[in-house]
Amino acid sequence: MKLFDVDTVAQAKKKLVDFIGTDFLKTEIIPVDSALGMVCAEEIRSRIDVPGFLRSTVDGYAVIAKDTQGAGEGIPAFLKVAGEVLMGQQADRPISSGECIYVPTGGMLPPGADAMVMVEYCEPFGAGDVAVYNAVSAGRNTIEQGEDTRCGAVIIEKGTVMKAQHIGAMASCGVNEVCVFKPLRVTVISTGDEILSPREDIQPGKIYDINTYSIAAMAETYGHKVIEKAVVPDQEDLLFQTFQKAMAESDLVCISGGSSQGKKDMTGRLIDQLASPGVFTHGLALKPGKPTILGYDESSSTLLCGLPGHPAAAVMVFELIVMDALAQLQGRREPIYVYADMEMNLGCDAGKTNCIMVKLLPEKGGYTARPILGKSGLISVLTEADGYIVTEHNLEGIKAGETVKVRLFR
Repeated sequence: MKLFDVDTVAQAKKKLVDFIGTDFLKTEIIPVDSALGMVCAEEIRSRIDVPGFLRSTVDGYAVIAKDTQGAGEGIPAFLKVAGEVLMGQQADRPISSGECIYVPTGGMLPPGADAMVMVEYCEPFGAGDVAVYNAVSAGRNTIEQGEDTRCGAVIIEKGTVMKAQHIGAMASCGVNEVCVFKPLRVTVISTGDEILSPREDIQPGKIYDINTYSIAAMAETYGHKVIEKAVVPDQEDLLFQTFQKAMAESDLVCISGGSSQGKKDMTGRLIDQLASPGVFTHGLALKPGKPTILGYDESSSTLLCGLPGHPAAAVMVFELIVMDALAQLQGRREPIYVYADMEMNLGCDAGKTNCIMVKLLPEKGGYTARPILGKSGLISVLTEADGYIVTEHNLEGIKAGETVKVRLFR
């Protein structure tokens, strides 16, 4: 099918989500210690109380708090030492009024005790007694059973990207396996007779491949697995074969270049030949990024993406449309933005969403956003920027001093 009307960013993302559906993303069960960087596919609940017992946070003596009332440097409280709790073990007896029991940091308080006195505030006195120079209240220097996490409580939400602290939290709660979204298998293709690998010597009229490397790196940043990278000349038969092979092996195929209206721009035509239903978006009301193509093949469950050839446009479209739509299906949190004051007046193209690269300059109490002015074909626009502003549709401009939301590059 052939579509002539461009889509807004929101329309394109909605179409993408609607076409691929929730079944596009697969899940798997993996060991917790293999989950770093993976996306949690279901909420995780604690199997136990954490901690599972009244626990000491200091080295010292477990006491009944009221036995220390009035104690101080001048008038200590005198308590009988009734034993010791070994690390990792229970007390062999409960505590009675007038007694104390030694407990190390992290140890379990004996039944009846409700507070800890640090060893620094205690002094041996006579045979088997301790002078306590510090009055404590109930709960002092302890962690209650379940104070960290209650049994059955949600400890990790669906859509969480697993970090070190999440791995530790699951382990502490007795969770040894987790359901995660399987990384998508991604093929990245760049087209053009002028493109060379960085391993080759540069030649007149040629340029080094940028998009294959940057798009593949961004896909991996979002946790997906790049299984193939290829540079293909502008020959339709070669592109057809490369595309066909990629669709058989990949969940997501990205091709940069070949998406505008030049005589050699054949991405849309190839997608419609190889895929059904084929192209569902051909053109975005986005600057930069208008020549973007999105398609889908139901039989192979392959998402197809034709990105602009210009590096800055390709990277932003890939993140803003493809990665964000997939993140939405995974239930990931919204991107984190930094608020900044625009450094200068800047005009926008009315009738489009504008992506404006900016550099963040630290100022007292916040940031100033300095636009990186340059064409979308310049890689320096990307490397100099900390992130980008995504304007509202039909915005005519941004005034100097106006507060803007900056999406940081991952």
